[in-house]
Order: sequence, then structure tokens, then C-alpha cells
Amino acid sequence: MPKETARGRFIVFEGIDGAGKTTQIELLEDYLRGKGRTVFRTAEPTDGVTGKMLREALAGKVLRTACELAALFTLDRVTHNQDPENGIERHLREGADVICDRYYYSTLAYQGSETDLSWVRGMNLGCPEIRRPDLCIFLDLSPEESMERIRRGRTNFEIYETRDRLERVREQFHRVLAQLPQENIRILNAARSVDEIQSDIRKLVD
Repeated sequence: MPKETARGRFIVFEGIDGAGKTTQIELLEDYLRGKGRTVFRTAEPTDGVTGKMLREALAGKVLRTACELAALFTLDRVTHNQDPENGIERHLREGADVICDRYYYSTLAYQGSETDLSWVRGMNLGCPEIRRPDLCIFLDLSPEESMERIRRGRTNFEIYETRDRLERVREQFHRVLAQLPQENIRILNAARSVDEIQSDIRKLVD
């Protein structure tokens, strides 16, 4: 019988806007590929139909309630997991490490801070087609530092990119993560240098 391919690892990066997720994901991807791993890098919202609807709403082009956003994110996440061509499950099954920029923790923090958290939580954690990550890395940053980074070289901002909203979401992130002791979640100080943070990430992943 042919040897069965070992499943890949599912790693999620979280944090408020400006926390440096993109930079750290790129560095981790290079590191894993250098060790001979196959890596599939992805993000939420996705580039699919539901993801495009979410991007329009986040950009302020279409007004949607917190409940609408939470439901759309959950639907987008199910498709993200189960798509037969490019879904998370397929890549993990074929042995790739999947690195995802945002996952259900963001929905619990962002939309969960503006509507019924138990409802948002139930949709995501109770869905059998939404996989739990092997590791979630939360890059923790203050709202002040977040706004400073967001403003660098940008003129357009998303609906959550205000100091008050970021402060509320960061507090919600900490509450949500504390309520998930069964999950492998690690919180890292994102105000440090890129190299220091990446060093800690590599130790966690190894």
C-alpha cells in the first residue's frame, strides 16, 4: 500500500489591525519552506463571493449590521475550510502547513464586541465544518501603536480602524482567548522588533 501523507499543521495569526501579521506570516512561510515543508498561505475574508461582500462592507462601501457581518464571516469560513479545490482541509490532508491570517477569533472579537457573543461563538465553535487550529498566535499591540502603524502611508481606513473600536476589540480578544483554554493559543508582544517576534514564533512552531 502507498504510504499515507502526514497531515499538515494549521497555524492561525490574530491581532488587531497593524499588529504585523502579514510580515510575520511571510517570514514564517520562508522559514518553513527552507526546512522543506510545503506551505499554503491564506487569509480571511477570502477571495470568494462571500469574502468580496465582506471586503466591501469593511471598506465602508456597503452598510451591514454586526449580525450580518458575523453570519457572512462564518459562511465564508465554512467555504474556506471545505472548498474541494483550494480549501484548508484539502491542503492539510495533502500534507501542507496552512498559515491563515485571521480566523474565527477575529469574528468573536470584532463582531462579538458589537452583538451577542454567545450567538457568534455558537455559529463558529459549534460548526462541524470549521476546523480548530493546531496553533493560534495572537500578536498583541496597544490601540495607540496600532493607529500609528495604520496611518503610515495610508489615506483610506476600514470601518474598525478607529482608536475606540480597536481598544474595544483588543479587550474583547483577550476575553475571548481566555475563554478557550482547550485551544493552543499563544500571546506575543507585538511592540518588539520584527526579529524578536519571529524568533519566538519559530520556537512555538518547532
